[in-house]
Amino acid sequence: MFKKVINTKGFWKSVCFLAIAFAVVFALIKWAIEGFSMAYFTERNPLMFITTLLLAGFVYGFFVTFGKFRSKLREKESRR
Repeated sequence: MFKKVINTKGFWKSVCFLAIAFAVVFALIKWAIEGFSMAYFTERNPLMFITTLLLAGFVYGFFVTFGKFRSKLREKESRR
């Protein structure tokens, strides 16, 4: 079932979209919590900051998309 889900058309596109959306929303919320101070961006290593945001977004996007596509496939199979 795992390979079937990740090989479904549109799966990886959805994962990437959700990863980027998560990273942007998460960064904005954290920045707001810090009081919209530019130090939030400048005090960190930019490469590490972006890398960790995108990795966290990828994990989030993968699990959410996997659940969505898996439920669609299960529903499709139960109709047969």
